[in-house]
Amino acid sequence: MNWQGKTAFITGGVSGIGFGIARAFAEAGMDLILSYRNEAYRADAEAWFVQNERPLPRFVKLDVTDRAGFAAAAAEAGKVHVLVNNAGVSVFGPTDEASYADHDWIMGVNYGGVVNGLVSFLPGMKAHGDGGHVVNVASMAAYLSGPQAGIYTASKFAVRGLTESLRYNLAPHGIGVSLMCPGLTKTNAWDSALKRPDDFADTGFKPADKEELEQFGTAFDLGMDPLEVGRKTLAGMTENRGLILTHPEFAEDFEEIYRTSLEALPKEPVPEGRLHIEKLRRDANRAAAEGKMINLGDLT
Repeated sequence: MNWQGKTAFITGGVSGIGFGIARAFAEAGMDLILSYRNEAYRADAEAWFVQNERPLPRFVKLDVTDRAGFAAAAAEAGKVHVLVNNAGVSVFGPTDEASYADHDWIMGVNYGGVVNGLVSFLPGMKAHGDGGHVVNVASMAAYLSGPQAGIYTASKFAVRGLTESLRYNLAPHGIGVSLMCPGLTKTNAWDSALKRPDDFADTGFKPADKEELEQFGTAFDLGMDPLEVGRKTLAGMTENRGLILTHPEFAEDFEEIYRTSLEALPKEPVPEGRLHIEKLRRDANRAAAEGKMINLGDLT
């Protein structure tokens, strides 16, 4: 698809990876609508567009957990061709000590924010008939688990599953869907715990230590430039790739996932009936990816 003149709505689009994507889209000649929460980040983003003589985006102040706000943003946006669900929080702590508030906050933003974007924008994207693309920004945590990011990992696994299924549903409408999983990127994502909303203050984790988080943040200084992540995202969209991986350093992890998954399968005969059902599932998935509407009747 030629993206020149197409309109993109990007959540969290004024800083970090979202701003990297916004700049890459601006290079491609897209009309941008960027959601934000922090006024200083919005001002910095606006200054970049002015300094680089790019058309100014439309800025929309939005908390991605605010469904009414999202619906209003979609109604005011007009025709949107590209939706990038990017906004998220990155909070760390032992999963076994997490409170309900920890789960509700992280899942509400990282998964719920994606859901709110889809429910708000997909009806219009399907109705205008021009096709388009949805990018759900996850993380390598959608594949790789760790001891300090259990809820964050759960949210990204959820986004991965939702995105992979949604790709089948939207293919008949000419709307591509990509899961974008970045690795370490030079952003301020490490400071989410310092911005925790009062409504979710009842945490099971130890109080956020600013100095400890700043030390952790030094790792992000070694990360990929967000603009490079944005350009790779744009390339993946253009090729209509279901999975966009921006960082090359995870081959060892994927080999281990593949090996351990195969080794976990029981070594025993499979009844013909079950083999038949799984073949129908695979055939239906391939047909859906090519644009066919799939019903329950296609699975038996």
